[in-house]
Amino acid sequence: MARSTPLRWGSLLLAAGSIALAVPSYRAAAEPSKEATPAKAETAARPEGTPSKGDPALGKKMFASKCVQCHKADGSGGIKLTGNPTPNWRDAKRMSDPQYNDDYLRDCITNGKIKSGMVAWSKQGVKPAEIENLIAYIRTFAKK
Repeated sequence: MARSTPLRWGSLLLAAGSIALAVPSYRAAAEPSKEATPAKAETAARPEGTPSKGDPALGKKMFASKCVQCHKADGSGGIKLTGNPTPNWRDAKRMSDPQYNDDYLRDCITNGKIKSGMVAWSKQGVKPAEIENLIAYIRTFAKK
């Protein structure tokens, strides 16, 4: 019995040490990186104000598989995940506002918006060309 007590304490210390080592890794994964990720570098390498040259037909396929859950099939949004409801891409006034230009959409899709629940799709394997296709498709909603 006397031997089991030091072993228990040793096991507890080992477990506590493992948790202490895991927490910084978890925090690093949960927090946005201060460094440029490859997708962020791709976004930064584009001249500012560059309109998307994507293919809306290809973007529609990706939108149906990745975006519909939050932005609805018709792009009207309104789903509240965390802070703000998802945007209404059908609102022509919003979509013509320079604040919501293609650079803004590119950044949202590429890097996500943690506070709003928007996924960083570049970290999920979505390529820059696919992001351009999504932007081109999103732009079609305001024209309908």
